[in-house]
Amino acid sequence: MLASALISALNGAITKILAEDISALEIVFFRNLFGIFLILYALKHTPPKLTGGKFHLLFLRGFLGFSAMILFFYTITVIPLGEAITLNKTSPFFVTILAYFLLKERLSRRVLFALLIGFSGTVLITKPFGIDFSYAHFLGVLGGFFAAAAYTTIKKIKDIYDSRVIVLSFVGVGAFLPALLFLVAPFVQAPAALGFLFPAFVLPEGLKIWTLIVLMGIISTLSQWLLTKAYSAKNLSIIGVVSYTNIPFAIGFGWMLGDAFPDTLSFVGICLIVTGGVLVSRK
Repeated sequence: MLASALISALNGAITKILAEDISALEIVFFRNLFGIFLILYALKHTPPKLTGGKFHLLFLRGFLGFSAMILFFYTITVIPLGEAITLNKTSPFFVTILAYFLLKERLSRRVLFALLIGFSGTVLITKPFGIDFSYAHFLGVLGGFFAAAAYTTIKKIKDIYDSRVIVLSFVGVGAFLPALLFLVAPFVQAPAALGFLFPAFVLPEGLKIWTLIVLMGIISTLSQWLLTKAYSAKNLSIIGVVSYTNIPFAIGFGWMLGDAFPDTLSFVGICLIVTGGVLVSRK
């Protein structure tokens, strides 16, 4: 998870650079397209041993993962990298809430307190009562929700599918759906709020852009594999705590790319989300 966190933050930095030339949906498409070939090669080299089953859950994991990724990548292009990744890290709170409603898990007072802390941090970052509030911040939190739902499906299928097959479902659906959106984009008059889902496809040009695309495809697929392996382990409390290390990584990468360092409210919000997330993870 520590390696995944560092690679994830680096991937966010590459995404921010690529966003200057191509749309967020194209970034998602190429990132997953390269991931397909990498995972297929790994499966050919070492075939999976688990038998599989419950294909609908495998597809659902891919759809939820794509939804989380496009929202996450879009927010990276319009708000500071550290804030985008922090909002995406609200996913453990949503995991806890989903477990309460879907799996009937009990919420202790300590967990409820942790949820309150975490969402208070989200409020400070999004600044809903100030001029800095944006639609992108809302999409960042929504992306955290979809990520939580995707992680929940991993727990459902980790014992019947090889971790590489789970990642393959993610990158496969994540390449197919953008391709479909590109095909229908010329015939759709999307509202401005959903315009990032229906951009025109423009083939990237230049060695720099293609080098970054290939690099992103390799390291992001590696990050997803490491993350899936981590969430398939037994000691989820440690995994949840370590996952928050990608926030300082992201703040550092964002600063190097020209993002402003988090202001006081945002920094306090980040600290609250990390604190709440650690408490939830250790429940």
